[in-house]
Amino acid sequence: MAAPLSEISSIIRDVLHDNDLKLAVSTCFDDLPDWNLISVVVEIECRLDLQFELSEIDHLTTIGDLLQAVTAKQALSMA
Repeated sequence: MAAPLSEISSIIRDVLHDNDLKLAVSTCFDDLPDWNLISVVVEIECRLDLQFELSEIDHLTTIGDLLQAVTAKQALSMA
């Protein structure tokens, strides 16, 4: 099952300790305060039982990119 934007947003808010953070598919990571991509990816991996390669992480620049990567990983794990 694909992770919806709300689930990914919730994980990001938890990692950044900011429940009021407004996120959209177009949100760039560079625009987020105290952004730490590795912390977010590790938390997503733990919560969703996924594993990303560093080369996959290097291409993530927006919430939409992250959501697409999670969806693709989940599809592979179900195959």
